[in-house]
Amino acid sequence: MESVPAPATVPAARPPGPAVTPGPKLPYLRRELLARVDVAEPRWQRLSRQQLSDQEIGRGRQDDYANAAILGKIIGEHGWPVVGLVGEDGAAAALQLALHADTCANVQKLSARAMYRAVQAGTASIRQWAHLHDRCLRRAGMLQLFGTQYVLGADGHVREPVREPEKLDERRADVGLPPAAEALDRLRRRLQEPPPAREDPPTANLLAAA
Repeated sequence: MESVPAPATVPAARPPGPAVTPGPKLPYLRRELLARVDVAEPRWQRLSRQQLSDQEIGRGRQDDYANAAILGKIIGEHGWPVVGLVGEDGAAAALQLALHADTCANVQKLSARAMYRAVQAGTASIRQWAHLHDRCLRRAGMLQLFGTQYVLGADGHVREPVREPEKLDERRADVGLPPAAEALDRLRRRLQEPPPAREDPPTANLLAAA
């Protein structure tokens, strides 16, 4: 039997193309989360500066409650909205909705628990979770752990009371947060506030996540 001659040249292998980053598995939830934050964020910014009327604050609480209800439904069906489900910006939006779910404590606590499970699974940021954990502690009237929550007083924002303040920077470092004084300085510069005259928190009831 006549043999088949081997080809004179072997075709060169094609160079690999650029890596394709998969998009979020639930893009419709990403759009929902982003849309709700886009609507609420200007109001949150004005609230942090005490620039809302009582009527606007009341309407805002209703909106935050509705946002919390949607977030609770998402968590019930899918768990915490991690990056793989809703993208990085969608996951950040979910955190913002949870942080502002003060009128719906059960959803805020549910969010913190669900996000912590995601942290343990390696799908969520422990640094971001620290803000939500502190928020839940403060809304329950307890001392915060990582010093991420601030109150607005006559001279600008100051940090709300923390547990064992002498160990605050150590705990912050454990979750990837910068030193407390540096974080407060960044917040005040972002809001164009003068340096604080003192660290003791005044008695205002307006919280701001830093």
